[in-house]
Amino acid sequence: MNAVEVGIIRVTSSCKGCDHCTSICATGAISGEMGEKHHIDLKKCISCGQCLINCPFSAIEDTSMVDTVKRALADPDLFVVVQEAPAVRVALGEEFGLAPGTNVKGKMYAALRRLGFDRVYDTEFAADLTIMEEGTELIHRVFKHLGVAGFEHAGPLPQFTSCCPAWIKYAEDKFPDLLPHISSAKSPQQMFGPIAKTYAAQKLNVHPTKMFVVSVMPCTAKKYECNRPEMMASGYKDVDAVITTRELAAIIKEAGIDFVNLPDETADNLVGLSTGAATIFGTTGGVMEAALRTAYELLSGQTLGKVELHNVRGLKPVREATIDIPIKDLGRTLPVNVCVVTGIKHVDGVIEEVLAGRSPYHFIEVMNCPGGCVNGGGQPIRRDTY
Repeated sequence: MNAVEVGIIRVTSSCKGCDHCTSICATGAISGEMGEKHHIDLKKCISCGQCLINCPFSAIEDTSMVDTVKRALADPDLFVVVQEAPAVRVALGEEFGLAPGTNVKGKMYAALRRLGFDRVYDTEFAADLTIMEEGTELIHRVFKHLGVAGFEHAGPLPQFTSCCPAWIKYAEDKFPDLLPHISSAKSPQQMFGPIAKTYAAQKLNVHPTKMFVVSVMPCTAKKYECNRPEMMASGYKDVDAVITTRELAAIIKEAGIDFVNLPDETADNLVGLSTGAATIFGTTGGVMEAALRTAYELLSGQTLGKVELHNVRGLKPVREATIDIPIKDLGRTLPVNVCVVTGIKHVDGVIEEVLAGRSPYHFIEVMNCPGGCVNGGGQPIRRDTY
């Protein structure tokens, strides 16, 4: 994974120099004298957008790909498909006066079709792929740790999650020695892109050069992620453009669509089916829980059932738990120690223990935004709360 410096977040001339953003930024990327316009150091910025959604003067903005998406939708030669992350559906309604947390998935699908998207898919499909990949990779690392033959080339423990692009850039920039510990699985967004431009394109009889893939995300860092130079697994740019929850709402309003009164519709099925495990990706602890359930079933041959993994849920910045997983092939039970970190500013101590060889964990989930993707930098901003 190679870091790429892309200026996704920028301070505008409206900046009052109040210094609030510097207290929000977990990487120290923002600097400036009190009362003067502040500046962002691209080498430190992880494009998370937390400064943007917390700026009391709306003086910070993110790079927009809206015009690119509009041009694609207007181009009769392009076949435009869209994917939406789970966190979008429970936030989009706020932009149309609905109560926070209202699930508007069905109306969102309907609105996207009325905007002209040729296929409307759900990122949950790719999230399930991430779960299977990450869970299997964890098993391989555990087998290596246990000395099982045939797994000598697996990565080291603990394994860190890899679906948060802000977290990945932070690790690359500050802790390059940690990279072998990070899962090789791409994020759901970046898994969806090549699947769309290979499998889906073939089934739909659309040439990949004519397929334009759009993501609707709660996260500004996803714009950075889709532009990473290595994200061309399909042979083409895997995800062509990313728009945020706020930007989708603005496009819907501009098109004059009566969002609240739209009928509920469903996602297209080709790469749109998913499980409940994928749904919880958008909240802190969700990736951990989904991967643990996958690992449990693969290792034990049994379904975990209705076990509530309360210890990995909640909003405490650092949470830990131990899950006893029966390993059928080895005839033994392994206590798997896991850790969930929400908020980059809380991760350094956890990383330092790993690099020093003192970490007790097997699996560590890290999400940059407090509470997870539901509080991402691309979500609705409630100015009335100031």
